Amino acid sequence: MPDFSRLRPHSSQGWLAWVLLAFVLFFACASDQFLTVQNLLDLAESYAVTGIFALGLFVVLVTGGIDISFAAVASVVQYLIASLFVQFQFDNAVLSIALAILCGTLFGVINALLITSLRVVSIIITISMQSLLFGLLMWFTGGRSLYTLPDWWITLRSVLPFTVQGNSFQIGLPLVTMLVIAALTALLLNKTHLGRQLYAVGGDAESARRIGIRVGLIHVFAYGWLGAMAAIGGLVQVYRMGEVVPNALVGGELDVLAATVLGGASLMGGKGTVSGTLMGVFLIAILKNGLNLIGVSNYFMNIVVGGTIMVAIAVTHYKKRKETDVSFV
Repeated sequence: MPDFSRLRPHSSQGWLAWVLLAFVLFFACASDQFLTVQNLLDLAESYAVTGIFALGLFVVLVTGGIDISFAAVASVVQYLIASLFVQFQFDNAVLSIALAILCGTLFGVINALLITSLRVVSIIITISMQSLLFGLLMWFTGGRSLYTLPDWWITLRSVLPFTVQGNSFQIGLPLVTMLVIAALTALLLNKTHLGRQLYAVGGDAESARRIGIRVGLIHVFAYGWLGAMAAIGGLVQVYRMGEVVPNALVGGELDVLAATVLGGASLMGGKGTVSGTLMGVFLIAILKNGLNLIGVSNYFMNIVVGGTIMVAIAVTHYKKRKETDVSFV
């Protein structure tokens, strides 16, 4: 008899891969449009921004923190760069991108400094920052969208064109950007001393402090990294849509958080992988795309996302309690 035990997953990423495969097969049978090349490319492109945000949030979760303000940061950065062009005709691509990343990083660093100096739970500070930034943005702009944008930002570029059965397709800039960021994040976390320190702080901050790791600086780096990813994600979102809408990104934070924890990141810190995060993103993408194709209401996905976060929190706390439970019986 064949030994099916070898197929049994030994990690959360393994289980997630099987779940992904099951949903792909289900939606492929339920809709003949699901496995088309164009649909899969559209799906991947649509969730590239979510992936970029998730990769940034993952680094913060690794350290044991959480940040909900990334969407507001991205929105502020979008509007700032667009306003520079509208008001001053500033259209230097390199300087604009550098300024956007610098501003995003600065917002992340401010979050980290507030968390470490005030010793307040990270979610409280970042929710406050999210509300503050989004409120200020809507107040100063009056909620007006901007449509006059520099050519370098909205001109669609063919990055990796290919042909399937005589039909031309292309892998666009958003997906390529997400994959490059994923590779850099994996390199950072798995191949550098800084990456090991990030995991150590998330595993046990006090122990990390005792062995000489500067926990405060590690948090500054993690939140700054997420701020930079928020800025890049914001720029990519405008590239896809061709306009700056101040409230377009705010409200999607739960999708990003759900994708990250689905991928195996622990809300307690110290766990998770880049590959798992990407699988979590594409699981959310496949669910939303597949359910839409078979005619299920989009509102149902809110139930799925909320349930996912609740289950992830429950499992995380259960595992943590089991790890720390000492029994003499």
